[in-house]
Amino acid sequence: MEISLPVTLAVLGGALLHAGWNALVKASADKRLDTVAVSAGAGLIALAIAPWLPAPAPESRPWLAGSAAVHILYFLFLAGAYRHGELTYAYPVMRGGGPMIVALVGAFALGEVLPLSQWLGVLMICAGIFGFASGPHDRRATFFAVANAAVIATYTLVDGQGVRASGAPVSYTLWFFVANGIVITAVGLLQRGRDVPAYLRRRWGRAAVGGACSLAAYGIALWAMTKAPIALVAVLRETSVIFAAAIGALLLKEKFTRRRFFATGAVMLGLVALRL
Repeated sequence: MEISLPVTLAVLGGALLHAGWNALVKASADKRLDTVAVSAGAGLIALAIAPWLPAPAPESRPWLAGSAAVHILYFLFLAGAYRHGELTYAYPVMRGGGPMIVALVGAFALGEVLPLSQWLGVLMICAGIFGFASGPHDRRATFFAVANAAVIATYTLVDGQGVRASGAPVSYTLWFFVANGIVITAVGLLQRGRDVPAYLRRRWGRAAVGGACSLAAYGIALWAMTKAPIALVAVLRETSVIFAAAIGALLLKEKFTRRRFFATGAVMLGLVALRL
């Protein structure tokens, strides 16, 4: 199973959207509440659309529930990583480890064995992604980021199977975001109480923009997983680190170092290898 140029370009567009909403959370004064706001915003947008579409097949619903549960850890670790480290450190560490885990599990458990040129592309892109990781941080940032890499690999594999079983990728994506919004908002209310609705009232615009970007970014990835191997979609999606580094440099005043130029080159060569 190969990955076509239109699917590749779509996933790269989704990667830009993903980097955008992560930068929004990083720039927030309260990263935990902003992650709740993004989840709630995406959930409300999805809820406005999902009932009008055919429901996902029943076989996909256990995957849907499992993914929503795993995403609790994702958002908790995401906020922790950004609380203790810069976007340009935490984001590449989180995103760099997941694709390798997905590729290995995909080969051994799902039978999606990649040819040598594509394995080379995966390795080069992952190495390039890790090469972006620099900037002020402490051990807690590393802990949260590495833990989230494992979480990202887990939900990628779960949703890859779920969306394929659903027979309706768009509907699956929307109901996932409805479930995820409910779960993350409930966790936020347990932790922060009345701070959550007060924050949503003040920051509804951020919630809407971040939620729309999050929904579109992951929706594109899930659709692509029905057209190409999960591992290839996962690694292409993580090229978002290039966009995150550019956003960090332009908007958050984080340095785009020589090391990151070389890392960008490695990612680009990896993309070429994937297309061989």
